[in-house]
Formats: sequence, C-alpha cells, structure tokens
Amino acid sequence: MSSEAGLERVLTRISARYRDEPLLLLQMLRAVQASYSCVPHEAIRFFASHLKLPLSQVLGVVEFYSFLHRSPRGRYDLYFSDNITDRMLGSRALAAQLCARLGVEPGEPRADGQVTVAFTSCTGMCDQGPAALVNGLALTRLDPARIDELAELVEAGIALEAWPREWFSVHDNIRRPGAIFTTSFAEGEALAAARALGPEAVLAELEVSGLRGRGGAGFRTAQKWRFCRESEGDARYIVCNADEGEPGTFKDRVLLTRLPDALFEGMTIAGLAVGAHRGLLYLRAEYEYLRPLLEAVLVRRRDAGLLGADALGTGEGFDIAIHMGAGAYICGEESALIESLEGKRGQARVRPPFPVKRGYVQKPTVVNNVQTFIQAAQIALRGGAWFAAQGTEKSPGSVVLSVSGDVARRGIHEYPFGVTLGEVLAGCGAYAVKAVQVGGPSGHLVGPADFRRRIAFEDLATTGSLMVFDTSRDIVAVVQNFIHFFEHESCGFCTPCRVGTTMLRRLVDRVAAGQASEADLAEIVATSLVTRSASHCGLGQSAPLSLLDALQRFRADFDTKLSGQGSDPGFDLDGALAETRALREAWHG
Repeated sequence: MSSEAGLERVLTRISARYRDEPLLLLQMLRAVQASYSCVPHEAIRFFASHLKLPLSQVLGVVEFYSFLHRSPRGRYDLYFSDNITDRMLGSRALAAQLCARLGVEPGEPRADGQVTVAFTSCTGMCDQGPAALVNGLALTRLDPARIDELAELVEAGIALEAWPREWFSVHDNIRRPGAIFTTSFAEGEALAAARALGPEAVLAELEVSGLRGRGGAGFRTAQKWRFCRESEGDARYIVCNADEGEPGTFKDRVLLTRLPDALFEGMTIAGLAVGAHRGLLYLRAEYEYLRPLLEAVLVRRRDAGLLGADALGTGEGFDIAIHMGAGAYICGEESALIESLEGKRGQARVRPPFPVKRGYVQKPTVVNNVQTFIQAAQIALRGGAWFAAQGTEKSPGSVVLSVSGDVARRGIHEYPFGVTLGEVLAGCGAYAVKAVQVGGPSGHLVGPADFRRRIAFEDLATTGSLMVFDTSRDIVAVVQNFIHFFEHESCGFCTPCRVGTTMLRRLVDRVAAGQASEADLAEIVATSLVTRSASHCGLGQSAPLSLLDALQRFRADFDTKLSGQGSDPGFDLDGALAETRALREAWHG
C-alpha cells in the first residue's frame, strides 16, 4: 500500500476523473478496487469528506457490492461461476483442483498476496462453461489440463497478457438466428427514419408493433415511452439495463457483441421519442471485457454525428455514457439499477412513483433492456406492422433464448413467439429431458407434461433462458442451487425476503442432506407463501417459484430424501400446493 499522502493523491486524481460527482461514487470505488485490490478505509473516509457524503453511505456502498472489498485480494483474483449449469460441467471439482495446486482456501487470499480463488453466482458464460473470471476477464471452457497450466502461470507470476489467448475467447454461439440477428441496417439508417417520422409517429409505430419489454416484465414499450414523454420534468433520461445477472441468461452478452450500433441507435431513438438528451448504459461487472468494444462504438458514432450536439436532428443533442456495475443481481430490477447509477446501494425503491415519473435523479426515465432497444430501432426502420406480423397476437416478434445445460447445442436460439417448448428442445438437441427451468431461477421449472406449451406472454412466459436437465439430474440439487443464489443476492432491505430466503435455504439443505421430514416440506410451502406475497421487490417475490414448482412436478425427488422422522400424517401437502397454485394464478391475474 502506498503512503497515506500518495494514496490521497491517487484518490484525488480518481475523483477528478469522474468530475468529483457524487453520482459517480460507485465508478470511483471500482477504480480504487482495480488499483489496490481493495477499497481501504482511508479511501472510504476520503470520498466521504471529498464528496460531502455520510461516511456510512460510502461504507454501505463498498459492503453492498460483491466485487468491492475492504481487505486486499490476491494479485490474481479468480472467481469460478457457481450456477447450476457450471456445476453440472464440473466447476466445483476444478475449483478444488486449483485450490489444492495453489495451497489456498476458497475466498481467502493466500498469505503471500499472490492469489485468491472464490465463487460468484454466474459469469454469463453458461454456453461455454465451466467458466471463471480472473481480474475481471472471462475464462471459458475450463478443464483439468487448463487448471494445471493456470496454476503454473500464477505461481510463476506471468502477466495475464501472456496467458494463452484462447482461454479468454468468448464465442457468440448463435445456433439459430432469427429476425433480430438477420434484420441489418446501415449505421444511422434507423435513426434517420425516426427523425423523418418524428416523435409521435415513432410512438405510433411502436404501438402498432405491440413490442413488449424483453427484460422479463413484458410491459408495452410504446406505453412506457409515452408515459415518460408526458411526465412533467425539465430533463428526461434513457437507461439501458445490461445487467443480466440471472443465472442461465446470456443473450444480452451476444447482442452487445454483435449489435452494439443497433442498441445505441435504439437508445437514441428513444431519446428522440421522449425528449431525452442523455442515455446511460448500465453494464454488469462480469461483462467488463466488452467495455472497450462498446466505448469504441460510441466514439465512432460521435465522430459520425450520430451522438453529440445534433444527434436528434433537431439542433438538440443526445449522448450515451457507460456505467459499470460491481456485482449485485438485484440491480437488474429497474429501480435498484437507478439507485446504483446514482452511486448508492442497489436497493429497490418503493413504487409508485415509477421511473417514467421519477427515475434517475428523480427525473422521468425510460428503462429498457438491450434487446428492447435493438428491436425498437428495427421497428423505426421497418415499421410496426412488419414486427407485428411475427409471433402471436399477444406476443409479437421473436424470443431470443439462452439455452444451457444438458443439450448438444448450447447457445442462442431465436424463434418467433408461439413456438412450443418441445420444438425448442428438439432444435437444441435435448434428449431424455427431465425438467426445464424457463426464465432463469426466478422463472418456472416444468416437466414433459408442459413441453407442448407455447413460449409466449399468454402461456409460458419468458424472454430469457432455458436451462435443461436430463433424467440423470437430481431436482433437489437444482433448486438448492437456486435458493442459495437468492439468499446470497437478497439486498436485505425487507424482512420477508432477507429471512424468508435464509429459512428456505436451510430447509432445502435439510432435504438435500436426507434430514428432512414431510413437515419440513410443509414448512417450505408456508415460508414460500410469505416470502412471495410480502417481499418488497421481484427478487423475493420470485425466489420460491422454482422450489414450489419442483414440489408440484418432481415430488419423487423430494420423497426419496425424506428421513421419515417427524412427519405429520394429518398435513395435506398436495392440498397446500393446490392452494399455492391458486394464489399464484390470482397473483398473476
């Protein structure tokens, strides 16, 4: 560590780089973490004083995010992806192998400060696992031989720049491209079409298209943009949510790689439509390797006049800045993301008011995800009727699916909405399928009886991922991984989620260990109902879903693990599950 005076000079430069702007506190703390492998207490005190913030606020931000640390990490800071699909590919054994080779305990820096080996929820590389991060860079397709060589490079102190390049190679794995990948246009072409249409006509085309947000909620895009346009305020903002932290989901990673111009064009068109002059792209920390590419595209678009002083063609400007996350799944929720953009802990806000009324810095804000902005740009160019002709009446357009797990062709599969789950499974080479997790851990776990259902908002709703499990898989182990994820990622703001996810984790751990009774299953149902109905935001509300689905559809996997002790013969578990289904249907209704 540098002397205190030297540290203060570095911190002053970092703060100046971010214009001494308190809203950019998280970006400053990330820079400190990158420089010192931690955020020392002297830095926390410096930013509190320098930015005139409460010390507790700065400390709270550091402690909230997974990739910020108060004590030094190793020179090589490794995180193995710990989602269920990486585990199925052997990630835990590989991590143990590396720890043994390096003489290090998981999560603890080695005494010489050379290396840390830990776990993170998901790196967004489920199609090319087992995966890990080293100093923020993605390592893909790990195997025992690579682990041995990696250990040798770490012990020798070899710089990452000299490591084998293929280790850092990230493949797009587009197995079945559809309209979003095949509808190309020249740089600026969609924006020119939107300028010619004007704001009201752009909103009208979006209305005709029926485009619904592709981030999960499925809210109608035209309606959201119009609400923002009609909200009172002297400034408006466009925010792209590129924080896809849901395990099993990686479509935005591929869209950011393949279609960055279309994304920025869509954000600029949104600015034109709602009267905003600034856009913000919130990029998850695990995709830091993409930032140089995205920054280069922004520079090129500014040079071409597509961003900057007259980007909207009306003498008014629009520009886009990239903000990095620091490891927090909850920031995928739009109001928590806005809190993080403002340099705070990423905790979901009380709603209403919604972001379209009071969002970033309390101004009207549109928040959409990567795919939504890309498809909005395509609609501005091709028209709403073109888009509405795809998919179904209630779910127009296409669905881009991240497919992982027990399939021959892991990767991106795009279909028109309305495709059956069975058709997708056949297309990705899935055989002897026992279960499919639809939409990530916060979605639904379904079995063969559901394979004729259609992927659409009106039936089997998902805009994200499919994790496939064959008949060799233990469903209890699957949902155990999911509930561990939710407990870890709970922001702790509300008691139902904070306590509920912990209770569910303990109960499922008991089942997995063969120590549970039927009474414990009853407790799982009761705790799930409270957590689902009383939690403040979508994380707690969706955390029990896959667990309840597993109990309903894969009861045998639980029954084989019950100890038989302490069961309650008078308890009607099937009746409780039926009540749960009815409550869930009422909730969705």
